[in-house]
Amino acid sequence: MIENPRLTFVLGGARSGKSAYAESLVMAHPGPWTYIATAQAFDDEMRARIATHQARRGGEWRTVEAPQHLPEAISAAPADLPLLIDCLAIWLSNRMFVEADLIADRAALVAALSAREAPTVVVSPEVGLSIVPENALARAFRDAAGLLHQEVARIAKDVALVVAGYPMKVKS
Repeated sequence: MIENPRLTFVLGGARSGKSAYAESLVMAHPGPWTYIATAQAFDDEMRARIATHQARRGGEWRTVEAPQHLPEAISAAPADLPLLIDCLAIWLSNRMFVEADLIADRAALVAALSAREAPTVVVSPEVGLSIVPENALARAFRDAAGLLHQEVARIAKDVALVVAGYPMKVKS
């Protein structure tokens, strides 16, 4: 697997500041910027979270909704403009709920990210630092996220772990 010199992977816990940090990395490049969102607003709390993210980003961002077809959205994004993908774990859970082939999905995602030539930043929560989940579905999610994160980290030039708003370089 070949490393993509334009790919940065940002991990962190809930409310760690990972999305704000990722946005700052993308905005360091001339816009307009594309934001691929994987979340869906099924309730008021999620609608509020999405609205907070959108307000922070401002108007120079083009948003693409991709709760299921993330590799295709990455491939369709402008090849010469910066791209932010937030977040892999939500996309993974969306794919698990439809009983998708996660191995094929992971391969398609890695291929799409590997092909990107413009600056690309991917965000996901680090889920492997907690206790072992009590149910099989949660354990399957944790395991699938860990494998997905390893694959993306392998091809990323830079990997950062954000803790309490501060990025720590994992790979550079």
